Amino acid sequence: MLKIALTGNLGSGKSTVRKFFEEAGFYVFDADQIIRSLYEERGEVYLEVVRAFGKGVLDHRGGIDRKKLASLVFEDDRKLRLLESITHGALYKSLEEEFRKLPQRGVALVEASLFIEKGTYRKYHATLLVYAPYELCKERAIRSGYSPEDFERRWKRQMPPEEKLKYASYIIDNRGSLQKLKKRTEEMVKTFRNWVEFQGEGVF
Repeated sequence: MLKIALTGNLGSGKSTVRKFFEEAGFYVFDADQIIRSLYEERGEVYLEVVRAFGKGVLDHRGGIDRKKLASLVFEDDRKLRLLESITHGALYKSLEEEFRKLPQRGVALVEASLFIEKGTYRKYHATLLVYAPYELCKERAIRSGYSPEDFERRWKRQMPPEEKLKYASYIIDNRGSLQKLKKRTEEMVKTFRNWVEFQGEGVF
């Protein structure tokens, strides 16, 4: 099975690219959504987060309020590392369980913001970077509902997109229209399908 790391900075458009791949029939996974699901299960990850950060991060229904939690950890490196130590191991385990369910000649694409920063892109066959510069990312993120302060707080945790270019196996330049983005994504769909087709059985 071919595994692709899809990444890009906040506001780059990587979630839109992920949806295009999903429409093309690829197996796609959103790391943020998996973590959200782990919170909602109220299992071990939920319990560890509450033990670590207290009931102040819960909403009125007793669920984890992700905005409260983000506000808490993004201001404190130690707390952020603690949260990552709780969630990332469970995320990787969940992904591996999902991968085992997929066909040998399938293509799995995982979306996550920090593949390059955390070095986990090395576990994948290729890294696909959705690129857009800072000002454009900021404009898009604010349009989608982020406050300028929240955008800046999250942006400073990410490597500059220009620096990420040298880590990418493939690049989708998202400085243009939605139509151009879709066309470039369709080119990558063909590339990955051809990769699987010509590698043959058992290579991955």
